[in-house]
Amino acid sequence: MTSKSDQLSTWADQVVAETYRSDWGRLLSLLVARTRRLDLAEDALSEAFARASARWPSVGVPANPAAWLFTAASRVIIGQLRSEAIHGRKAQLLAVRDDWVQPTRVGDIGDLDDERLALILLCCHPALHPGARSPLALRLVIGTSTDEIARLFLVSRSTMAARITRAKKKIIAAGIPLSAPVDAELRVRLDDVCRTIYLAFTAGYAPATGPDLLRTDLAGEAVELATVLFGLVRDAHQVQALRGLLLLQHARRDARTAEGRLVRLAEQDRSLWHQDELRAGTELIVELPVSVGYVEELRLQALIAIEHTRVSTASATDWSAIAALYAGLETLTGSPIVRLNRAVAVGEAESPNAGLAITDGLDETLSKNHRLHAVRADLARRAGRFVLAHDSYVRAMELCANDVEYEYLARQLDGLDTPNL
Repeated sequence: MTSKSDQLSTWADQVVAETYRSDWGRLLSLLVARTRRLDLAEDALSEAFARASARWPSVGVPANPAAWLFTAASRVIIGQLRSEAIHGRKAQLLAVRDDWVQPTRVGDIGDLDDERLALILLCCHPALHPGARSPLALRLVIGTSTDEIARLFLVSRSTMAARITRAKKKIIAAGIPLSAPVDAELRVRLDDVCRTIYLAFTAGYAPATGPDLLRTDLAGEAVELATVLFGLVRDAHQVQALRGLLLLQHARRDARTAEGRLVRLAEQDRSLWHQDELRAGTELIVELPVSVGYVEELRLQALIAIEHTRVSTASATDWSAIAALYAGLETLTGSPIVRLNRAVAVGEAESPNAGLAITDGLDETLSKNHRLHAVRADLARRAGRFVLAHDSYVRAMELCANDVEYEYLARQLDGLDTPNL
């Protein structure tokens, strides 16, 4: 029988994890805005979470966890500032624009969208290296781990950690200012801001690690940020495309799992899809003209999502149209992930062997991505190439760090008909 202390400890650990997922960005944005110390704010907030993990299991969870964490982090920062003063050190503050107004409200750490967007804008400044802007914003504003960011950008953890560190130092050294979202500055950085929000959504929609197939809170935060951004620059096509795409993808959230298990798109209960979000997303996308650059990437992805919503059953899906859209997206981006998705579509539209052929050459860039091997395993199984299917399932499981996906792969392997083995 579980003791009360064990129950309290488990509950406290859950609250710490949930608060990190839901409030890291709000808390860090507010700390940075109030103190102008980017270096101290992140370390102090991490320390506050560590103290919560140590304290809450024994004394109980506070009534307002986010406010407790903000206060704890603020005290850490004050202590560090006093230490610097005693030793005669004066660290450089973040630069601010003349019209910058330091937030004074703490309250219940609720609606702080402006502060988060200000921090995203800071991270997406043109003076920073393009390859560091979105990663830095994901780390600071969303709280995404460096490992997860490295996975999203298909680079090693050490490479990504170095990029983020250099970007932080550049912000201070170059005097890049913290500022509220201003129309002209915002528009110059819109591609990077939109890319950051979409990557945050991706991290929640398809997390590579952990016990959950879908982190609805993180994905929902990205949808919320896209909505706020759309309200600021409603006429910007990339923002319209971003909001439409996120609504279309997020609308399927309730059908993606059942009793803790992964449900493939073909097997999802489409009555669980949020029809109001599908309609809103579709309306935003169909209004967009053919374009170039990042807005076209978003538009093509959204058109793919729309294809899945046009029919009431998975069997009626026009996979040829989806494969053609992926081909256009691959031409535009050169992305190996897009090519992998095209392989799935071609496997449905033509044959599993045709899909397998498209995966050839992807090992160079995606050899450590479990989804390459999972797709190859499924296509090989359907093509009757059971040895390849078996080996690919095994490799996918070796690389998979997401519990729900791992369980799904294990079931597929267990049910594999292997006459050739």
